[in-house]
Amino acid sequence: MVSDALSRLHRRLLTARHSDTALAVGLFVLIGLGSLRSLIGPSDEPWSAVVISWLLIAASCGALRFRRQRPVAVAVFVLVACAAYYLTSTYDGPLLVVAVVALYTVAAEGHLTAAVTLGAVAVGSTALGTLAGNDDVTGVALFMLTGWIVGIVALGRLRHNRLIYTRQVQRRAVSEERLRIARDLHDVIGHHISLINVQSSAALRRLTRHPDTGAAQAEQALAAIKDSSREALRDLRATLGVLRQAGESAPTAPAPGLARIDDLARSARGAGLDVRVESAGERHALPAEVDLAAYRIVQESLTNVTRHARAAAVVIRIDQRPGALHVEIEDDGHGPTPGSHGTGISGMRERARALGGALSTGPGVHGGFTVRATLPYTPPTATGP
Repeated sequence: MVSDALSRLHRRLLTARHSDTALAVGLFVLIGLGSLRSLIGPSDEPWSAVVISWLLIAASCGALRFRRQRPVAVAVFVLVACAAYYLTSTYDGPLLVVAVVALYTVAAEGHLTAAVTLGAVAVGSTALGTLAGNDDVTGVALFMLTGWIVGIVALGRLRHNRLIYTRQVQRRAVSEERLRIARDLHDVIGHHISLINVQSSAALRRLTRHPDTGAAQAEQALAAIKDSSREALRDLRATLGVLRQAGESAPTAPAPGLARIDDLARSARGAGLDVRVESAGERHALPAEVDLAAYRIVQESLTNVTRHARAAAVVIRIDQRPGALHVEIEDDGHGPTPGSHGTGISGMRERARALGGALSTGPGVHGGFTVRATLPYTPPTATGP
């Protein structure tokens, strides 16, 4: 993952450098076309001044190649070069465009104070020249220049704010994905390790108390441990598949869903629980996120029953209705003790809320503990023959 992120960053930097180079070349061509009269026809200034003017044009445009790496330094250099150009050249070409781009870059990169200061210096210097008798810049031109600079700095600031917002959205998406993966890992590891712990404890107890007759029962528990560990590895591969780097093979196992609810029930039976699955309502394909959430809620509920409830029987009810999936897990245990469920119930509740649903927990009708979840979804549209 780190090498993939570094390669993406490297490609992004290369793209930015190529675009800045293209911008510098394009502006040089544009300003060169606007300054051709200094090379064509009779000249009003010595050739040494013409050469200096073109060197200033080339240097100003070339500096934009580094505008992202050193935005403030490039803007200062460009403003100084523009001032020297307009003071020494008789032909006032459109070099001011380069200064506008440099100021925009300073604001877009987040240096608002520097952009405002440089803009104020540019306007103030031009105003001083006008007051000193420079007839080329009138009051109207000075007013328009001020408006240009204020507008450019404002646009750069808006661009910077937009980039910050986009990065925050990306970070939030990454955080949510990490939380989702953490919940999946918690559910997978907690469920299967709990079953393995219960089954191994039962096997040891049988071998200790009944060394002669307990071997067959211990063998059954060990077989159940083998099945639980295999299921744990399969679920871990599917969950960690999203962390693979680009180019690696994707996991071949499908994401867990209600189609594997019998496997969960079978694993819980191996831990000594009497698990019954009841289905009602319509049966059609569910959205992947709803199917996975329902599976994880059942899995975490069975894990809590195995760890804390001291129950003998569990009933899993799946009721699939148009637009909503109802899941209920009820046991006949003694109910949870304060703090016994840790983050399990809160994780299930977050899964339901993420899909616009709800999850409630509490004592069952006949004692024990009940988990009820409602997961809304958009039903598939009917198609003609």
